[in-house]
Amino acid sequence: MASMTDEDLKQMSQDERAKALGMTTEQLTGKSLYIEFDPEASERYTYPWSHDVDFNKRTEIDTDALSTTEVNNAIRERMKEGYGTIVLKNPRGKHSLGVGILNKLNLIVDGSCGYFAIGLIDGPNVRITGRVGWSCGENMMAGTVVIEKNAGSTFGAAMRGGDLVCRGSVGSRTGIDQKGGTIIVGGDTGALSGFMMQRGRMVVCGNAGKNLGDSMYDGTIFVGGEIRSLGVDAIEAELTDLDRQWLTRKLTQYGLMPDKGVDHFTKVVAGKQLWNYDNLEPSEKKLIL
Repeated sequence: MASMTDEDLKQMSQDERAKALGMTTEQLTGKSLYIEFDPEASERYTYPWSHDVDFNKRTEIDTDALSTTEVNNAIRERMKEGYGTIVLKNPRGKHSLGVGILNKLNLIVDGSCGYFAIGLIDGPNVRITGRVGWSCGENMMAGTVVIEKNAGSTFGAAMRGGDLVCRGSVGSRTGIDQKGGTIIVGGDTGALSGFMMQRGRMVVCGNAGKNLGDSMYDGTIFVGGEIRSLGVDAIEAELTDLDRQWLTRKLTQYGLMPDKGVDHFTKVVAGKQLWNYDNLEPSEKKLIL
């Protein structure tokens, strides 16, 4: 490498450059895996402290005069009583509503939420009829969340599983540090969406702002409209038949299937040149960036 100039590297293909710079695509080893549940168990995986609820048992909570803490405590009390469908009335943009629900539940928010709505959840199905602020669905682990209107920035930050859907448009940094699951945006997304993405899928039916997928490690982004620019180490890839089948199934599920199908979607993945970034020489780092 000492005798190889920056100009020599520029003339190489991406795979040749990666090999010349000592980068590999081999799997990481030496990691341990803690098994939370018995993989041989036949019953549904639920937390030992979760409540047995009946989805046909419905109740409403008028949140107008309640604090966020009081609302979230009321949700837990209703679940203890066996209610499987809970409607929050008059949320009036309160922050941090519905966080930390680790139970199966149908939760309907009749209105709009503020920041950090429905974060840290594992299992519930949530529908919000209005808008949401920043960081909706942050660290979501499982379940479904559907927002009928628009959402703020950092939508689905550090998400780990489940489906997070916004029928309207969202702000910047959608899916930042996403670790799994699926994010679907019916409209547009802002700048730096998919920043440092690690796993999972993101679907944007409209346009994407600048620096899409910047520094993404892995995962897949699909964009149906225009991409203002790709971020560092984000590249376009071929849309396969499996991609088309998955997009068709998932978008149809949420009523967001475009009339013209899915063939027009652009697929974006990680170029993987940053995988061994710390081991590069300063001149090599400058070439990649």
